Amino acid sequence: MRQPELIVFDLDFTLWDCDGTWCDCLSPPFRRQNERVFDRASRQVRLYDDVTSILDHCDKQCIKMAIASRTEQPAWARELVELLGITHRFAFAEIYPSSKRKHFAALKASSGLRHEDMIFFDDEMRNINEVSTLGVTSIHVSNGMTANLFHKALRAFAKNGHASRH
Repeated sequence: MRQPELIVFDLDFTLWDCDGTWCDCLSPPFRRQNERVFDRASRQVRLYDDVTSILDHCDKQCIKMAIASRTEQPAWARELVELLGITHRFAFAEIYPSSKRKHFAALKASSGLRHEDMIFFDDEMRNINEVSTLGVTSIHVSNGMTANLFHKALRAFAKNGHASRH
């Protein structure tokens, strides 16, 4: 059974919730307090409930992970990834305002992997549609990453060599 060689995650509304908004709409400075992360206005940034177990699964299976985020505030996004304690999980990070096609061209170049060996999770259909044209298995995340969605995508990828677009 085949497994992906790289799993790529979007940030906003995919791996984390920024109190119902995008990270570039927050107000720095950011702070970590009692294992939680807040912006200046006390809006909490939190990983969705299943994200840690999903990242743990990838680590245990030796599947490389990456971030692809088109935020207008890449420094803020990188700081939040650090404050949430997950920076070390990702072999690659393409975090800048641009099309996801550019992110995936960079991921292909830096990883040496084919697009067909990647799975991508994102909450925006425009990104799913755009990236799927490259041959990347692209999965729509409607309410934050869940273990159910993640494992369903992995099973489909293993069974079919890829998972269909959702």
